[in-house]
Amino acid sequence: MDRKEILSHVDHTLLKPEATWPQIQALCDEAIEYGCASVCINTCYVKQAADYMAGRCKVCCVVGFPLGAMDTASKAFEARTAIANGASEVDMVINIGRLKNGEYDAVREDIRAVKEAVGDKVLKVIIETCLLTDDEKRKMCDIVCEAGADYIKTSTGFSTAGATFEDVALMVEGVAGRCKVKAAGGISTVEDMEKFLALGADRLGTSRAIKLIKGEEAKGY
Repeated sequence: MDRKEILSHVDHTLLKPEATWPQIQALCDEAIEYGCASVCINTCYVKQAADYMAGRCKVCCVVGFPLGAMDTASKAFEARTAIANGASEVDMVINIGRLKNGEYDAVREDIRAVKEAVGDKVLKVIIETCLLTDDEKRKMCDIVCEAGADYIKTSTGFSTAGATFEDVALMVEGVAGRCKVKAAGGISTVEDMEKFLALGADRLGTSRAIKLIKGEEAKGY
């Protein structure tokens, strides 16, 4: 696959708590230069990044991150504020505990409320696959689609593991074209990126993509 095409599917990511504005600015510059799908950042930098890039690249941000255990109203408020500040895409984390307890309606309504806050902007739903059984992953494929989200996403990159080929294949089959799939966390080679896309992922979340494409050593998310 053409390297430019790969990068067009990448959310160029920096979510470290110690990230500074100069580091975010450098992330934006790289995303613009290499034609990434978006920069994926924490909400405190959304307005600065949106103003700085002035439409040259989309701003994606995370909501309810990385635990997902916030109340629904807080997630919706955070998402609404991010959109007002210039975000085009929001990646939210589900309430994993409620899923584990079989509270499917609550999980669905949590997602639906954030989608209502996002409106016509893109919502991606992080299900944290490393903490779920295969049955729970399949259940989340249905719930995410029923709630009206645009993507189901594997991982935060802050838990015990990231995306796997098996999980992406399961999710692509599970959503059956009703929404798109994002693989994120632990993507460590160009071959990984190519395989995730070949399996049907539409978006990749990683901080390493540009360095990997350039043949440089890359660590992190």
